[in-house]
Amino acid sequence: MLSEPAAATVRASLPAVGAAIGEITERFYARLFAAHPGLLRNLFNRGNQAAGTQRQALAGSIAAFATQLLDHPDRRPDALLSRIAHKHASLGVTPEQYEVVHEHLFAAIAEVLGEAVTPEVSAAWDEVYWLMANALAAIEKRLYEESGGPALRPWEVTERVVETADVVTFRVRPVDGGAAVRGFRAGQYVSVGVTLPDGARQIRQYSLSGAPGESVRQFSVKRVHGDPDGRTPDGEVSHHLHTRVREGDVLELSEPYGDLVLGESTGDPAGRPLLLASAGIGVTPMVAMLAALAADGHRAPVTVVHGDRSPADHALRADHTSYAAKLPDASVHFFYERDAEPGSRTGLVDLAGIEVANGTRAYLCGPLPFMRAVRAQLLAQGVPAADIHYEVFGPDLWLAATAA
Repeated sequence: MLSEPAAATVRASLPAVGAAIGEITERFYARLFAAHPGLLRNLFNRGNQAAGTQRQALAGSIAAFATQLLDHPDRRPDALLSRIAHKHASLGVTPEQYEVVHEHLFAAIAEVLGEAVTPEVSAAWDEVYWLMANALAAIEKRLYEESGGPALRPWEVTERVVETADVVTFRVRPVDGGAAVRGFRAGQYVSVGVTLPDGARQIRQYSLSGAPGESVRQFSVKRVHGDPDGRTPDGEVSHHLHTRVREGDVLELSEPYGDLVLGESTGDPAGRPLLLASAGIGVTPMVAMLAALAADGHRAPVTVVHGDRSPADHALRADHTSYAAKLPDASVHFFYERDAEPGSRTGLVDLAGIEVANGTRAYLCGPLPFMRAVRAQLLAQGVPAADIHYEVFGPDLWLAATAA
C-alpha cells in the first residue's frame, strides 16, 4: 500500500488537505469542465453539480480513502472502492479519464494550498491518488468483463405504470429483441441515458424494481422536486421521464451494477435472518430483494420495514406486501406520517418494539436521515456494523462515515 515516506507525509498534511478539500474539489470541477465541457453536458449530473453534492461526495471519498490507508496500512478499503467502482462502471468510466482527473485535481490542490504543496507533499498525494485510481480501474475492468463492456444499449418502453403522484414504473425490453438479457442480482441498478430538450445527454441510476430472472427490465422513477428557494433544482431527468417518455419510446440502459445485494448465505433457504428497511423511493431495491427471496424459498425470518408520507405515496405497495406474504416467516411494519391505515403505524420509522433476530443482516435504502436513524437503532440492538448495508441514491454523502 502506501510507502512509509508517503504515509508520514500524508499523515502530516492530511489536516491541511482535509480543511481545504471542499475548495479543492470546487476548483477541480471548475477546471475540469472548462477544459472538457462535454463531461458536464453528457456525463456528470448537472443537478448534483449545481447543488454541490457531487463535490461533497468526492471530498468525502478522497478523505476516507487517505484516512483508511493510514489507519489500516495492511488492508485495502474494498468496501469503499467497490461502491465507487460500480457507479463508475454504470457510467462507462474509462482508465484514460483518470489521467484527466489527475491533471485537474492536482492543479486545483496546488492553486488552493500554494507553497504548502512541496515536492514531497505532491509526491505523497500522487501516490494516494494512483493507489485509488488504479484499484478502481482494476475493479471496473473486471465489471466490464463480466457485463460485456461499458456501452449503453437501446431498450424500448413496453409499459408505463403510474404508481403514485410522483413515481412511475417503466418496463423495457431490448430493441434488439433476439439478444440475451443478462441477469441481475436483487438490489442492483441500471444507468438510464436520455437526450434532453437542450440536446444534452444525461445519465441517472435507478434501482431495478422487478423480480430477477425476468426477460424484461423494470425500474421506478421518482420525480425530483427542487427546493422552493431554488438552491436545489428540479430533477431534469426524472421530470423528462415523467412528462415525455411513453410506451414505444427508446431509452439507453447500462448493464446492472451495484453492490447492495443479498449476501451469498441468503441463497440458502435456511440462511440468515434479514431486515429490509426503506423509506420513500428506497422501496425499489427492497421489492426486488423480496421477490428474489420468495422465488428462492427463503425460510429464515425476514423483517420488512418501510416509512412514507402516506399510503398513497407508498410506491409499489402492492408488490411490497404480496412478495412479503409469500415468505413463511416475514413480519411487515409500515409507518406513515399521515393517513395511516389499520395494521400500519403513524409517525417516522421506529424499531422500538420490533424484534430483530440474532444474526440479522440488515439492508437500508432511503434518505440519509432515515438510514442514520435506523442504523443507530440497529447498532443499539446489537447488530454489528459489518452486517448493516446501505444504498444511497445520488452522490454518496454518507460514504466517508460508514466505509470503515
